[in-house]
Amino acid sequence: MKAAVLVFPGSNCDRDCKVAVEVTTGAQVSMVWHQDTSLPAGLDLIVVPGGFSYGDYLRCGAMASLSPVMAEVVKAAQRGVSVVGICNGFQILCEAGLLPGALMRNAGLKYVCKPIELTIENRNTRFTSAYGDKASVWMTQGNGDGNFFADAETLKAIEDNNQVVFRYVENPNGSVNNIAGIMNAQGNVLGMMPHPDRAFEPALGSADGAPLFHSLMRVLQAA
Repeated sequence: MKAAVLVFPGSNCDRDCKVAVEVTTGAQVSMVWHQDTSLPAGLDLIVVPGGFSYGDYLRCGAMASLSPVMAEVVKAAQRGVSVVGICNGFQILCEAGLLPGALMRNAGLKYVCKPIELTIENRNTRFTSAYGDKASVWMTQGNGDGNFFADAETLKAIEDNNQVVFRYVENPNGSVNNIAGIMNAQGNVLGMMPHPDRAFEPALGSADGAPLFHSLMRVLQAA
């Protein structure tokens, strides 16, 4: 596997994501600066990490979505390359139009930082096939703007197309339908607020994020 992790001013989980991908897959991981106008050739995975890109000015992810590198990410996604956006990365993917909906201020107007239990809503994806029969998983949450919202028509399409990948067992932020992570209609772009990059080995308190990356390896092995 060949992977890239994007780096924006204000990213603070880029190195976490790099290590998580390297440890779980053995992949060669490149760090790509937001001003770059090209991506490394032959990528199998692009990770848009968490943090506070551009200080969350305007809206979380709004300015980052206009960075030069994001135009290349959009093109790669259209070609079928796997893209994973985590926390601020999820916000950026929504702002860039790669995922439906939007992330708003948490319902309690507080930053939520704690372990969080999730149910796996769709196991038949390139991101979840390695979870097997596992009913729920634990990762960590750390955001103030993780409240997923979509209008009624968009939400119905997301649900009808089985685009919800993860749901909260106990909703920490007011997200509609307890949604914690969704994918695009084509199934190659995932956005999620919880952090698999903070839960990929037991020393971190949970290794439940690792199968997400293992699943992506399965896609390549089956190709």
